[in-house]
Amino acid sequence: MAITLINPEGLPEIDVYRQVAIASGSRTVFTAGQVAWDADGVTVGAGDLAAQVEQCYLNVATALAAAGATFADAVKLTAYVVDWTPDKMGQFMEGVTRAAQKLGAAPAAPATLVGVQALDIPDHLVEIEAVAVVE
Repeated sequence: MAITLINPEGLPEIDVYRQVAIASGSRTVFTAGQVAWDADGVTVGAGDLAAQVEQCYLNVATALAAAGATFADAVKLTAYVVDWTPDKMGQFMEGVTRAAQKLGAAPAAPATLVGVQALDIPDHLVEIEAVAVVE
């Protein structure tokens, strides 16, 4: 495996991701930020953060697969959420859980969540991008 995920001593253990990813592969894959569009460019889950997070993760998985990668190869995930407040974490994690169930694997790479004022169009509540390393 090209990726080793760890939680070093001295840093908190977070249930949904690891603090460090060590990559030993030879190809680096960068995805564009994925929003809650279906294959036809129609927004999925207008007004529903959980549904949009789920669709974003499914789109990231599709983008990674096109490069021969999966979430097991991810070394960094970044999520941008419109008007983020901590009380939205439950909805966000619901979307992650639903995507993980559909994909058969939970994304556990180091992750960053950034609150933003707006994304590309008003209907989009979240955008997620990934960096992966494959052999």
